[in-house]
Amino acid sequence: MSKSTDIRILGVTCSFESVPFRAPLKFGGRIVDKTDLINVEIEVESQSGKQATGLGSMPIGNVWAWPSATVEPDQAEDLMKRFAEGVANLFDSYPEYAHPIETVYQISAEYQHLGKTISRRHDCDEPIPELARLVAASPFDAALHDAFGKAHRINSYNGLSSEFMNADLSEYLDDSFAGEFLDQYTTRDPKPRLPLYHLVGALDPLTAADITKRIDDGLPETLGEWIKADGLTHLKIKLSGDNLDWDVDRVLSINRVAEETQAARGCSEWFYSTDFNEKCENVEYVLEFLERVKSGSAAAFDRIQYIEQPTNRDLKANPDNKMHRAAEVKPVVIDESLVDYDSLLLSREMGYSGVALKACKGQTESLLLAAAAQKHEMFLCVQDLTCPGFSFLHSASLAARIPSVAAIEGNGRQYCPGPNKKWARQYPSMFKITDGTVGTAALKRNGLGF
Repeated sequence: MSKSTDIRILGVTCSFESVPFRAPLKFGGRIVDKTDLINVEIEVESQSGKQATGLGSMPIGNVWAWPSATVEPDQAEDLMKRFAEGVANLFDSYPEYAHPIETVYQISAEYQHLGKTISRRHDCDEPIPELARLVAASPFDAALHDAFGKAHRINSYNGLSSEFMNADLSEYLDDSFAGEFLDQYTTRDPKPRLPLYHLVGALDPLTAADITKRIDDGLPETLGEWIKADGLTHLKIKLSGDNLDWDVDRVLSINRVAEETQAARGCSEWFYSTDFNEKCENVEYVLEFLERVKSGSAAAFDRIQYIEQPTNRDLKANPDNKMHRAAEVKPVVIDESLVDYDSLLLSREMGYSGVALKACKGQTESLLLAAAAQKHEMFLCVQDLTCPGFSFLHSASLAARIPSVAAIEGNGRQYCPGPNKKWARQYPSMFKITDGTVGTAALKRNGLGF
């Protein structure tokens, strides 16, 4: 079956943009001080002759997507670039008219083989892992959805119903979704505003006493300065996962700074999320962490909204890392392990009660997983990959269209604000933060919304 609204790809361009960090970001025992953006343009034509060009952009994020004991970060970054160029060829050579969900679903079946081929061609013994493949392919996915909406002069999120899609969700998930389409799991208009989750990295100074040398670029530098300047109410805390004393002290120290600063500005309610980046050995570590935080400050404990994936991303190789007991205390969301529907189902079996969506895993995959998470009544949040500029707008548009998502992470403004400048002029409500929220009502234009 096909529809007159189906599109085919006329041309693909892919380029890379180097982006320095203004301050280093430490997570999971690793430090990042720069990144490259993968920038993509895709030109399409519908069966009825409508043409448009869509855009996509995403940081390579190799340190997060491909942590390895044998592959150096620079090599991983280079291979992910080569993979992106291979994906460009896959998209450029795809001949069919189809809906973007259908096109990406079919093209993505080639990613595993492409990843193995590129690793072998560049004398790398380790195949490009699935998460790294998804990240490198994500800007192509975004550009195709963007182009589809622009070709039909609609917002892309309003092209997800039976009017536009050729198959229901049972084609991509399972029979429990028979007769259902993605419009049932997304909204027709973006949420007007969303609270912004501000990242507190492991190296980030909490007070002036923590600074050895100020950056002096006009942006806040301590946690207190950020809270005051942006009116923050949501803080994402990076933890070590292998140093319990440090983790507990870090949360309690952040809470003390937050309490002092929020009291000064008359704010009585704010929230935390905690992220161990898979470094915890087991659920007992998480449980003891929560108990010790609660003993140190009941208020700090109450402010923890959810816990991001605390243990190893390889769920099948670590079947004993079950999260049921922790999930009874706080929502525990799957993140690095979440690469497809099967991994979501496995995470539920292992006790995870929530899902972290990321635009860097692909617009198509994110929409399908958002539908599955809602069907299974899981806690939902949207996080970014230190996304600046276009990539942050894309991430925010995703969060603004998923009904149960209550906040959006956005830390590009902290670490790599350079690409934000050209977009901030068009969307000041998204980049000029004063009340702790981003103005997602602005993300309602054709395509992905901006």
